[in-house]
Amino acid sequence: MSAPLPDASLEIVPVLHPSQLGRFIRLPERLQKQDPFFVPPLRMERREALSRHRNPFFRHAVASFWLARRGRRVVGRISAQHDSLAPDARAGQFGMLLAENDPAVFDALMGTAERWAAARGLDRLQGPFSLSINEECGLLVEGFDAPPMMMMPHDPPYAAGHLERLGYTKAQDLLAFLCDMNATLPPAAAALVARGLPQGVVLRPLRRDRLHAEIAALADIFNDAWHDNWGFVPITPEEVAHMAEALKPLLHDRLVWFAEVDGEPAAFGLCLPNLNEAIRGLDGRLLPFGWAQLLWRLKVGGIRTGRVPLMGVRRRYANSVLGSLLPLHVVEALRREAVAIGIEHAEMSWVLESNQPMRRLAEAMGGRPYKRYRLFEKRLA
Repeated sequence: MSAPLPDASLEIVPVLHPSQLGRFIRLPERLQKQDPFFVPPLRMERREALSRHRNPFFRHAVASFWLARRGRRVVGRISAQHDSLAPDARAGQFGMLLAENDPAVFDALMGTAERWAAARGLDRLQGPFSLSINEECGLLVEGFDAPPMMMMPHDPPYAAGHLERLGYTKAQDLLAFLCDMNATLPPAAAALVARGLPQGVVLRPLRRDRLHAEIAALADIFNDAWHDNWGFVPITPEEVAHMAEALKPLLHDRLVWFAEVDGEPAAFGLCLPNLNEAIRGLDGRLLPFGWAQLLWRLKVGGIRTGRVPLMGVRRRYANSVLGSLLPLHVVEALRREAVAIGIEHAEMSWVLESNQPMRRLAEAMGGRPYKRYRLFEKRLA
């Protein structure tokens, strides 16, 4: 049933049927089509991400989705979720937020998510997370003049103001750093790389014939490295397997690097060709000719941008000389190999504004912060 609202022309409808989910997924294509930097996501990928049967996120979380309608016209959407693995058990999350620039629509959508959270005994709402901190998260607040990299959001400039008007305040800011892959390293970083690796440390690329084991090692380092970060949610074994299958078409053997210390994986870095560059202009569809265009762009036309979405160093090496050397060598290997396959710019994202070691690493590689995403929070009455 739809929720009664003061604005009689507006209703909030739960997404219960595949046709409603289709409208939920396609809404950005209409509301953001005039934005020259918006890249419509692939519809089939979005269906996979929101599928309770296919996305392992739903093994440890519950979520609901709603559409805002005026008559037959969809004017907004939102999700609300509660992740049992999130560090703050009393906090719910919202995500997938998009609406016309209309205060009544934002009020109705956020009010629906807040009531959903309060009914479950939660005392705060944080977001946007679409759906998890390990997926798309944050609301774009700076950097609207460049297209988003893959798996990064792109929001209308007015959205943040509506959340602030409703009492949402900054919880954390996330930064995206853009790196010129052809630029020479700053002198200090170049000198450290030139010294080479200490004895017992080996730098190696991905072993594709052991893909699932390699992704499991990557996730194990990630879970260890980021354990104490704000909002950390571990990647589960089911999500590791799902990630391996999802990333397989995009993984380049020379764009995943591990540093091993005495034979044990101790650090890693992953760079992905920017899928958004390849799917731009496909309007979210791979049929009837989208598949051919996508494959040509990935394999023949070449991708000139990439994103480093994941990297990490085991905590036992933190605050040590080795702990500062390992990520530098891993990122330099990624830079060298990315240039070799034609990637000219790569984004390191996202980086917590408060994470000074990662910010220093991005800057040491010549990166500059060019986008800022905000996570909001509100205490519920």
